[in-house]
Amino acid sequence: MDEKLDIITIGECLIELSTNAKMADAECLYKYYGGDALAAAISALRMGSKVGFITRVGNDPFKDYLLDSWQREGLDISQVKLSAEANGLYVISRPSKADKELAVYRKKIAPSKLSVDDIDENYIKNSSVIYATGVTQSLSPSASEAVEYAFKIAKENGIKTAYDPNYHSALTTVDDAKDAFFRLASNIDILFMNTKSDSTNILEIDSQENIIKRLWDMGISTVVLKSEEKSGYFTGSNGKITFTEFYTNECVDTTCSGDAFNGGFLHAATHGFNEFEASKFASVVAGIQTQNIGAIKSIPYKDEVYAIYRGYDG
Repeated sequence: MDEKLDIITIGECLIELSTNAKMADAECLYKYYGGDALAAAISALRMGSKVGFITRVGNDPFKDYLLDSWQREGLDISQVKLSAEANGLYVISRPSKADKELAVYRKKIAPSKLSVDDIDENYIKNSSVIYATGVTQSLSPSASEAVEYAFKIAKENGIKTAYDPNYHSALTTVDDAKDAFFRLASNIDILFMNTKSDSTNILEIDSQENIIKRLWDMGISTVVLKSEEKSGYFTGSNGKITFTEFYTNECVDTTCSGDAFNGGFLHAATHGFNEFEASKFASVVAGIQTQNIGAIKSIPYKDEVYAIYRGYDG
């Protein structure tokens, strides 16, 4: 691709099957697609960014659905490769705001075959920001190496890097999550962290100010902490820390809201917003996304977000 990209994300893709009924009662499951790095990519794309995605797609009956869907969205898939392994799958049931059932099938799936061979140096150089997550690293040792290699190329060429540990106990151990983060830390410019899971487990610090200062000391220039306890985002950059409230607390489904936030933030950061404005903008993206059932399916489009952002005082 000759056109310069705003953002490149590296990660897994999964088939999403969802229902509003209890799993035991559901007679129909709705098909979509998911994955945390992919959700961030689609979020930025729907805001107006030029976005590329690096992954491996399984050569199974879902292949055409995935590739055709991403092309319709406008996602650059020139670096998506086919693999003999199957595509991953998760099934989610959300019969009410308080109830959620989730089953995930992601062992030995196509994206786990990601490796340094899938990272094209010229493709990385043709972008403004490279983004990946701890979930990507947890896929396999070779996928983790691919992320490290991409971030190394980016830093050597003055390209920003962004990272979210996105720690989940069902996907990795605390020790492995720590190891993955600290292997990458020296090459991270923008860091997203959840205070409930990421910073508590990886850094073992629970004070927002101390977390941000520790990360600044490590050379990470921009830090965004997502705090459920405080219902908002602490953004630290250039020696300053600000707080942005969640756009809404009237949430229907928070699945992938953090990923939608990250994509919105990266879009804003590559389109003239400063870091604090980017958090405010991204809060609107994530807030709208939580007001409907579904992960990527519920990510809003730019016209709605920009209209709300201009009148939002959060």
